[in-house]
Amino acid sequence: MDGLERITFDRDVAHGRATIRGTRVRVSDVLALLAAGVTADEIVEDYPYLEPADVSAVLAFAAAEADHPVLLAG
Repeated sequence: MDGLERITFDRDVAHGRATIRGTRVRVSDVLALLAAGVTADEIVEDYPYLEPADVSAVLAFAAAEADHPVLLAG
């Protein structure tokens, strides 16, 4: 399993944005931390309710979202 089941959507949590299972931590926040150079270990240390697999799931989700087809009208 690629861990995507760890990414959840709930319109009552974070305005329906992608979050990590059972938390209010948004996928975009974890991606921003990673982009800023924060390591997965540091993220898990700062957010003890997260697991390393959650950070991996965030990356898998971002990769899947970045690779969706775009249809151009023409």
